[in-house]
Amino acid sequence: MKNRIKVLRAEQNITQAELANRVEVSRQTINAIEKGKFDPSLPLAFKIARLFNLKIEEIFQDEE
Repeated sequence: MKNRIKVLRAEQNITQAELANRVEVSRQTINAIEKGKFDPSLPLAFKIARLFNLKIEEIFQDEE
């Protein structure tokens, strides 16, 4: 699953650690999601989307 988290973080000057703290996961989880090594749960995807004031599909794209 592709995502725009790294770009969105950069636009808002948020570190992986800050994002992780805000959505209550580890920095390693955010890193794994950004690199496409881990797909977030639906509740986590909603948390991330709310944090950036975007819809889930504006952040995460299926690779099919």
